[in-house]
Order: sequence, then structure tokens, then C-alpha cells
Amino acid sequence: MREFLVEITTDKIPAGTTGEEIAERRAAEAVRAHELAATGHLARLWRPVGEARSIGIWRATDEAEVHEKVLGTLPLHPWMTARVTALEPHPNDPGAGDAAAARDI
Repeated sequence: MREFLVEITTDKIPAGTTGEEIAERRAAEAVRAHELAATGHLARLWRPVGEARSIGIWRATDEAEVHEKVLGTLPLHPWMTARVTALEPHPNDPGAGDAAAARDI
């Protein structure tokens, strides 16, 4: 699987949506995030302090899978804007070096 940096903003909540419906979807979103983490599709997720967006490291075979089979399964997906950026290893990544060293042992 490849890794993708995904910035998600929940900015399309329809007018007239009740607070109860928003709370229900957010609760379902948390459950789904845990499921995606368990299957290896969600590696990390952050919310910048004071902002209404999330930034995460997501895993999939390609960008189409990120959109369709991963993000598309989120309960808040219809209300979201997602910016997806494919990532590749950096030669100076200390984590990659540790992984390479561990393979050599």
C-alpha cells in the first residue's frame, strides 16, 4: 500500500441539519476511523488546534482507492472536502533508516 497525506475539511453541512444528526454522524465517523485503522488504511490523524479540519496519513493502493473505498466510506464524506497528496519515502527519513537497519539484522 502507498501512503497519502489527506487534508479533510467538513465544510458542506446542509442548511437545516440538526445538531443531533451532526453528533450522530461524528460518532459514526469515530467508529469508522477505528475500523479503517484496524485494516491499515488509516495510520495517523491530527486536528490542528483551533481549526475545523483534519490532517491524516492514509494508506491505499492508489488515489482512486483513497477516494472511493476509504474516504467514501466515512459517514461525514458527503459533507467533506478532501485534498489528497501522494507521498513517497524521503532518503533522510530517520524512520526509513531504522526499518532498513532492522531488515539487515
